[in-house]
Amino acid sequence: MASTAFPTVRYASEEDVPLILTLIHELAAYEKASSSVLATPESLLKTLKFPSNPSSGYAKTLLIFPPESTHCAGMALYFHNYSTWRAAPGVYLEDLFVRPKYRGRGYGKRLLGELAKETEKVGGKRLEWSVLKWNEPSLRFYEGLGAKRMEEWVGMRVDGETLQEVGKMAEGG
Repeated sequence: MASTAFPTVRYASEEDVPLILTLIHELAAYEKASSSVLATPESLLKTLKFPSNPSSGYAKTLLIFPPESTHCAGMALYFHNYSTWRAAPGVYLEDLFVRPKYRGRGYGKRLLGELAKETEKVGGKRLEWSVLKWNEPSLRFYEGLGAKRMEEWVGMRVDGETLQEVGKMAEGG
C-alpha cells in the first residue's frame, strides 16, 4: 500500500545552516555558477532569520522533507519586499531548489503554496521571483502554476567595486 503521508515543511534553524549551504552549492551547480557562491556558514548565520531570534537576519528558509524521512528534499529561501504602487508588502523568493531525486513529487508546488500563504498572512499582494532565461524546465513549471513572465522589466544590479563607487555618490563624490 502506498503511503499517503505528506512531506514536512518547517522553518530552518541555526543548526540547519550547513544543510542550507549544501543546498545553495547544489543549486549553484545546477545553474552552472558554482564559482559564484561566496556564502559561508558564518555569513548565513549573520544574515538569515531563524525562529529562535526572529528580530535578526533578513531572509527566511523553508525546508521540505519527504514523509517519514530526515533527508531534506529542498528549500525555499525568501524575504519580504514592498510594492509602492500597491502600498502592500510581498514576498520575494530568492531561491527555490528541490534536489533532482525528489522532483516530480509536488515538493516545489508545496513550497510555493507555503510562500503564497506567508504572503497572504502579512497582507501581501504578490509573490515574485526571477528565473534564468535558459531554465526552460523551471519556466514551464512556474507558468503551469499560473505565474506570469515579467518581460517588460529588466533586472539591474550593482555589486563589488561598482557598489562602492555608487556608495561614494552619497558623499558627494
